[in-house]
Order: sequence, then C-alpha cells, then structure tokens
Amino acid sequence: MSTRRPVEGRPGEPRPIGGRAGEVLGAFAKLGVTSFGGPIAHIGYFRREFVERRRWLSEAQFTQLVGITQLLPGPASSQLGFALGLLRAGWLGALAAFAAFTLPSAALLYALSASGAWLSGAAGAVAVHGLKLVAVAVVAHAVVQMARRLTPDLPRIAIGVLALGVLLFLRSPWAQLLVIAGGALAGGLLLPRTAASTSEPAPAPPPASAADSALLSPHYGRATAATALALFALLLAFSFWWPSRAPVLGGIWASFSQAGALVFGGGHVVLPLLERSVVATGWVSAESFLAGYGAAQAVPGPMFSVAAYLGAQVPTGASPLAGALTAVAAIFLPGFLLVVAVLPAWARLTARPRALQAIAGANAAVVGLLAAALYDPIWTAGVGNAADAVVAVIGLGILWSGRRSPLWTVAWCLAAAGGLARINIS
Repeated sequence: MSTRRPVEGRPGEPRPIGGRAGEVLGAFAKLGVTSFGGPIAHIGYFRREFVERRRWLSEAQFTQLVGITQLLPGPASSQLGFALGLLRAGWLGALAAFAAFTLPSAALLYALSASGAWLSGAAGAVAVHGLKLVAVAVVAHAVVQMARRLTPDLPRIAIGVLALGVLLFLRSPWAQLLVIAGGALAGGLLLPRTAASTSEPAPAPPPASAADSALLSPHYGRATAATALALFALLLAFSFWWPSRAPVLGGIWASFSQAGALVFGGGHVVLPLLERSVVATGWVSAESFLAGYGAAQAVPGPMFSVAAYLGAQVPTGASPLAGALTAVAAIFLPGFLLVVAVLPAWARLTARPRALQAIAGANAAVVGLLAAALYDPIWTAGVGNAADAVVAVIGLGILWSGRRSPLWTVAWCLAAAGGLARINIS
C-alpha cells in the first residue's frame, strides 16, 4: 500500500495523486449508483468527477489513462477506475474503487437472478421478452458506434467483414479467438502507422508533460509489474487447460476469466464470449442469458457485472452466491492484472507503432465479432416477428438520438412487450 501523503495543489491546479482509500471509496460509491449509459458514458462521469470537480489529475493525465485502458483487453471503464484508485491511494485505493463502482450493479443483477420463480411466470416471461428486445437495440447501437470508430478505413473494414464471415460459418468457440488473433496479425503487418491514432473512442491523447508522467507513475516497480503479467498468463493458461464442461465453480472461473482476458472493445463485446461459455454448454438457457444482458442495461456501473447474474444461474451444486462471486472475481481480475503490468511500461509501449497497429487490427476484428453476436443469438432469439423488430428499431432510435438515458430504451421495450402480449391474448 502506498505511504505517500496527500499533497494539495494550488487553487485551480490538479492535486498530485496520493491520498486515502476512504476518499476513493466515497467518490466511487456515488459513481457506482449513478453511472448509467455504458463505458463511454462512464469515462465522461469520471472526467467530471476527478478532473473537473476533485482535481485529482490533469486533463492530459486523465486522457493518458483512458488511452491505456482502451488499448488493453478487459472492462475499460472498470480498469480506468481501478487505475485511478491505484494511483490515488495504492492497493487499498484500487480495491475501494473496484468494490464501490462494481458491487451495486452486481448486487442488483444477483437479486434479479434470485427472482427466478417470478421470471418463470407470465409477467416474468413478458419482462424477459422485453429485455431481449433491449439487447437487440443496445447491441445494434454498439455495433454502429464501434464500426464508425474502429473501422474508419478500407483495410479495417475488410478485417471486420472477414471476421464476421468467419464467425457466421464457424460455430466453434475457438473461432472467436482466431478472428481476434488474425485481426491483430493483419493489423501489425498491413495497417499504416497512422491507423492506431484513429482507433480510440476519443481524440488521441494530448502529450503529457514530464510532471504529468511522474504523477502517473505507480508506486511499485518492474518486479511487481512482471509478477502481475505472469499471473495474467497463468490465469489465461488455466482457462484453456480446464478440461471439464461440467457446471462447477472451477469451470465458471475458467470461462469467465477467459472472457475477461480476451475481450477487446468494452462490455458489449463480452456478450459473444460468454454466450459460448454458458449457453452453448447448456449451463444457462438462451432466454435467461439475454434477459440478464438486457437487465444489465437498466443498472448503473460496468456491463461486466452481468457476471453476477450468470454465475448465480449456473447449477454448480454450490450456492448461487458462490457462483456469482466466482464469476465476478474471474471476469474482472485479468483486466486489473494487465493494468498493473502495463502502467510502468506505458511510455515504452506507445513508442512501438507496430504494437498499436496490432491492437487496431484486433479492434477491427472485434466489430465483426459483435456484429455476428447481434445476428445470433441476439436477433434470432429476441425478434420473433415484425412487431418485435419495430419495437427494437424504435429502441435503437431512442439510443441514437443521444438525448435520453438508456433507461428510456429499457422502459420502452418493456412497455411495448407488455402491450404486444395483451394484444396477442385478446
């Protein structure tokens, strides 16, 4: 844990990072219950709270941290919060940021999973159908946004389209890893050096001064970073080594840690990876899976908290709470280990254009990955007729306007599903 004491800056200037875990806990507790809208919206909330209001770091420092987390696999907004807590108050600060930002949404989604008896009734069936239509609208919106951001030129469009084609014809879980690895290889070999600068969801980070860089240096050294990287590699190896497809806690850990280690592009992209792990194996029904994903749009905090819902649904023989906690820990830990590993070496990494080109290629493949998931299972399981399609398109329009919270899309789809159910009954 860091022993540095807080040092107040002059009025109007950012304060050097170095504080107490308690203040990190308080700041992120508020964000954990108010941060609706997904990872890009979360970045906006964090900026207002920590750059403008609390002045924990400068605009340049904050944008550098955003750049780090956008280039790493894992839950980007949670990794950003973890990094802010780590740099502000050491290891306890990182733990406080994670717990305060993630546990509220995880608890809500666990409670939804615990209400399985209600979900199996008539009213629950209508709600599940509405949440499946929410998933259609939200993922379609994510596909369009990510395509505009991550495939802005012909080479990356080609990578994304090729990835989509491969995934539509190859139904193996390995196909997803194949297209991501292939996208990274194609990016490193074929993309121009300028490609990486246009692959981030925000403008390229402004250059940080020497003082900025010093304040972004973590309190630990290369040995700790190397240990974190080794642990990440061991977890990833374990996830591939785990031999059984039986629904046990070890299998949950292997499946969810693999998803957390390999997903590029934020919360929506974890959907196809988890679907292969828990639906294709028969652990969770497609209906329950999409209902949980739709419900995740209606709660604040990170999308990866859907792991609490899915982990509780898997019939392990242990308690649902044990499954939920295992899934949450497994899906978040790899991304946090990567943050710890990369922070000390960030300046050296960004000086290697080939690495950034490979990441840009992987991100282009992610667009194809998410587009394939939009078709199957989201569209095929959620849209049964023309009326469902109209409801989903209107929900997409609500999101596209940018004037309403995603909660309006959730409310619309649930209300429309109820209305359609009454029409069908009558």
